[in-house]
Amino acid sequence: MEFKQLIISLSSLMSVTGYETRDRERLVELIGDRFDENYADAVGNQVFIKRCGKANAPRILLDAHMDEIGMFVTDILEGGFLRVVNVGGLDTRILQAGKVVIYGKDTTFVGVVASTPPHLQKPGENKKLPEVTDLLIDTGYTKEELEGMIRIGTPIGFEPKYTELLGGNLAGKGFDDKACAACAVEGVSRAESLAGDVYLVLSAHEETDRMGGASAAAYAIDPDYAMVIDVNLGKTPDTAKHETVAMGGGASLTYSAITNKKLTRMTAALADEAQVKYQYSVSPSHTGTNTPNVALALAGIPVVDVGLPLASMHTYNEVIRMDDCESVAEIVKLFVSSDKIAEVFGNGKI
Repeated sequence: MEFKQLIISLSSLMSVTGYETRDRERLVELIGDRFDENYADAVGNQVFIKRCGKANAPRILLDAHMDEIGMFVTDILEGGFLRVVNVGGLDTRILQAGKVVIYGKDTTFVGVVASTPPHLQKPGENKKLPEVTDLLIDTGYTKEELEGMIRIGTPIGFEPKYTELLGGNLAGKGFDDKACAACAVEGVSRAESLAGDVYLVLSAHEETDRMGGASAAAYAIDPDYAMVIDVNLGKTPDTAKHETVAMGGGASLTYSAITNKKLTRMTAALADEAQVKYQYSVSPSHTGTNTPNVALALAGIPVVDVGLPLASMHTYNEVIRMDDCESVAEIVKLFVSSDKIAEVFGNGKI
């Protein structure tokens, strides 16, 4: 499968937080043959292992979270409307009139977030954003029909629809963070040899919990060193430069109080040597990713934080660039292949 299609296919999977393994069978169909082993743990993390074939090989962890933002049904109302609550940080500016997918136990169907016409709004009402809990989803069914199809707690996600924009850009849902998962899969697949056994963790609960599933996975795997891969805020004309990274600027390498400086510098040196484009990002304390969850597990794990520039985060039309995806995939390939990094960090040396 070509790289672009892999990104779209993985991002299309339903994985609202708490339901990361719902499409596990399809996930294994897509990427399972690229790895030697795979399993899902009790938290919902999905781990894919690629063995290097060397004795006493270091364990290399790659983390890209599998879960995505969405909603849960809180009430089924007359007229076929649903009340919901957000799961993760939904952007309410884009929700009204948006199309969503409702994932019932035995059926999946489409709904539309109801929008009050301007003619019916009270004075000043259009100047404030509604809370997610104030919105209604119109399904077209009756209440009685809905009660036979779904229940309270049913997950709702964005429609998996993707658009190719000019300049090699892709727009659609779920790139945070399944586009990074695709970059990790592609990078491992491209590696001609591995410096250690690679554990790709598609982790659970990143969008809703700062502890996240990555902590449990890191504890169980006990890696020698790790790379956390997540989307990074892409620069647009309305954003501040210091808070964002350039779209088309390549993967971002984050300097932070929690990242391992030496591992970050060695990863940058690999990219420099291979002429892979990248850029630096600074997060003084928390990176907003799973990096602290991994770095602070067990007795501490050296982590490099790698980002994929993304615009319109937490919407149904997140935007990424294929050249940035190529940069991330190549850095993953270099990282898992590096005997230099394995020599410095492998087998508990640091």
